[in-house]
Amino acid sequence: ESDKVKHARAMVEEDLLVDHPIDCPICDKAGECHLQDYYFEHGMPQRRADIKPFHSRKRPMGDTVTLFVDRCVMCSRCVRFTREVSGTSELMVVSRGAHEEIDVFPGFPLDNKMSGNVVDLCPVGALGDRHFLYTQRVWFLKSHDNVCAGCATGCSIRVEENQEKIYRLRPRENPHVNQWWMCDEGRYGFKHVHDASRLCGPHRRVGDAHAPADWTKLPDEIDGALRKAGRLAVVLSPHLTCEEAYLLATYVKSIDADAIVAAGPAPEVGVDESFPGGFTISAEKCPNRKGVEEICTRLGGGLVRFEDLLARLADEQIGGLWITGGYKKSDWHDAAIAEQLSQTPLLIVQDLFPSPLMDAADFQLPAAAFAEREGSYVNRNDRLQSFAWAIRPPAGV
Repeated sequence: ESDKVKHARAMVEEDLLVDHPIDCPICDKAGECHLQDYYFEHGMPQRRADIKPFHSRKRPMGDTVTLFVDRCVMCSRCVRFTREVSGTSELMVVSRGAHEEIDVFPGFPLDNKMSGNVVDLCPVGALGDRHFLYTQRVWFLKSHDNVCAGCATGCSIRVEENQEKIYRLRPRENPHVNQWWMCDEGRYGFKHVHDASRLCGPHRRVGDAHAPADWTKLPDEIDGALRKAGRLAVVLSPHLTCEEAYLLATYVKSIDADAIVAAGPAPEVGVDESFPGGFTISAEKCPNRKGVEEICTRLGGGLVRFEDLLARLADEQIGGLWITGGYKKSDWHDAAIAEQLSQTPLLIVQDLFPSPLMDAADFQLPAAAFAEREGSYVNRNDRLQSFAWAIRPPAGV
């Protein structure tokens, strides 16, 4: 903190700002920019050079990232990331000296499955997230610690929202799970939370149609119907938290001690993808299969999967069936499964979106999305992670 060190530090800061555009009022990084912070802490009190303001050149790096060329301070973090962590090496430094710039190889855009991380790494506003660009000022955002529900890896993340609307997800450091990274599928996989087609209120069957139901009366009505149904079964979605799964299973078992507790479908897409930096994208596209299966095993006397339940449905003479969903899409079952389950005398379906199975239900219940829940998940490596809700669910959920 000597005067000599302070002066040297200020001169370095001044050198970085000589050719830096004054884009702060329109730059997405304003409010969380390291260059801004360092200038206010270490910069010269007055500018010595007469510099005319100019706007930064920009060009797309890929589908998710835009490069603002003249904002770059050539730290080369992004280049190192694509070489050392993603292992894809799309980014490079072209030219030399004062003419250095970040660029991609011709015909090879930045399109790896972890590309969004270069935006987080950039200390200035040189790399912009094309999905977040110009949508919200960062000082309006409220950040909530959460766990990604996109796959079984269970990355630690931050949900950043304003007025109950999610604007972006960012990774949160966790050396045991995801280090400092997250994949693009998880980063941009929150749009379904605000989908206009979400079920936002309970409905019950009236004849051949469904009519809105009253939440204040519905719990007693469902409880009475379950107690009259006889043999019961419940399907616990791998999108439920451990706490939600336990509460629903114990409730159904309190009515029918011999109730079947089954684990819901755990969709898989492709195979696990591992990257040089140690990060893995799981093929299993749900966050809590292991936690739910453990609850099914402990409370049900053995693990029963969704496929097993379908095979036993007729022989077990199930009178009441409660199915939970929470999947991003309604394609986790097909019309044939919906037709088979519709034969159950009492069918309760709790999910995010309308589906053939929802149409067959006697009671349609809305589900909470991942950012509207609190509880804990068990990831692919048996690590238990707890989190709190980030936003309130829509009215009626």
